[in-house]
Amino acid sequence: MPATLEKQIIQALSSLVLKPQSAQGPIRYLATLSQSDLQHTRKIADSHHVVVRSLGVVRDQAAGLGFRTLGNWAAQVLLEEEARISNAITHLQEIVGTLEKAGCPVVVMKSLDHWPDLGNDLDLYSTASETNIVRVFTQQLGAQIEARSWGDRLAKKWNFALPSLRESVEVHVQRLGQTGEHRQMAERFVGRKTTKEVNGIPFPVPAPEERIIVATLQRLYRHFYFRICDIANTAALVESGTIDYSELRKSADLGGIWPGVCTYLNVVCDYIAQYRGLGLALPIEVKDAALFGGEKVSAEKLFLRVPVLPQGASLYTRQVTTTALRGDLAATLRLSLLPPLASAAAIAYRVTGSDKGIW
Repeated sequence: MPATLEKQIIQALSSLVLKPQSAQGPIRYLATLSQSDLQHTRKIADSHHVVVRSLGVVRDQAAGLGFRTLGNWAAQVLLEEEARISNAITHLQEIVGTLEKAGCPVVVMKSLDHWPDLGNDLDLYSTASETNIVRVFTQQLGAQIEARSWGDRLAKKWNFALPSLRESVEVHVQRLGQTGEHRQMAERFVGRKTTKEVNGIPFPVPAPEERIIVATLQRLYRHFYFRICDIANTAALVESGTIDYSELRKSADLGGIWPGVCTYLNVVCDYIAQYRGLGLALPIEVKDAALFGGEKVSAEKLFLRVPVLPQGASLYTRQVTTTALRGDLAATLRLSLLPPLASAAAIAYRVTGSDKGIW
C-alpha cells in the first residue's frame, strides 16, 4: 500500500474514533476507496484495535450520507468482529475463573482497555509461580504451550493456544518489562487491582495508574509506536478523573520510568489536540517531566511511530541509570541484556524475515 494512502486511512480512522461527531469527512473519504483499499482499511483498524469504534460510526452514519454500500460493508465487518470478541470474552471468563479457583491471582492487562474492541491476543499478569500457571493451562484448560523465544524466557512470559480460541493467551508471570526487570512494580498490578464489567461479566483488571504504566512499557520501552486505541483508551482514562497522579508516580519510580510515563501522556495529549483542537488536562509536573510530545510521532509503516534514536534510547538510558542508582542490581543486569537482544532481533529479521526466536 502506498505510504500516502496508509497515512490518510490512519487519519480517517483517528478522526472517527477520537471525534465521531465530525464523521462526515472521514466517511466521505472512505466512500472513495476501492474494495481492495477498504480491506486494507479493515486491516489497519484491526492493527489499531479500533474496528468496532471506527466502523461502528461508519455503519450508523454512512447510509444517511448516501453511502449505503459503504454502510453495508461496515455492518458485515462488525458482525464478524463482534462474533470473534464474544467468543474471546467467553473463553477469557473461563480462563480467569479457572486460574483464580486454582489459587493463581490474576489480572487482565490491556485486552479489556480497548472495549468495545478487543486485541488480537489476551494478556494476563499473575503473581503465581510458572509451574502453577503452566499446570492450570495445560491440565485444566487443555491448552498447548507455544514456542518461547529467549526474550520470552527472560521476561517470564508464556503464550498458550486454546481449542476454539483464535487469540493467543499471553501470561506475564511475576515480572513485567522486556527483560522481566520490573518485579516490585508488577506486584502492584494484583495488589491494587479493580474490577471491570464487560457484557455483564466482572473481570479483575489493573488500577488506572497501572493501566498507564503497562501502556507506557509497551509503547515507549518496547515497540516505539502508538496505536489509535492507545490514544483513545488513555484519553478516556485521563478524562474520567480516576487517575491518582501521586500513585502513578510512586509506581513509575519503582521501575525508573517516570519520564517515560510523562512522555507517553504528553504524546497522547498532543495527538488528541490534533483532532479535537484541545489536548488533555495534564498536571504541570507531568508536562514538565516529558521528554517530547506529539511532534516526534509520525504515521508510517502501519502505526504512529516514535524514533528509536535518540528518543527511545534516551528513555532506556534513564531507566538503566535510575535502576542502578537505586541499587537494584538484578534489574540492572537484566536491562543490560536488552541492547544485544535487540541487535540480534534486528539481524534475524533482516536475514530470515522473523525475529521470533529472539523476542
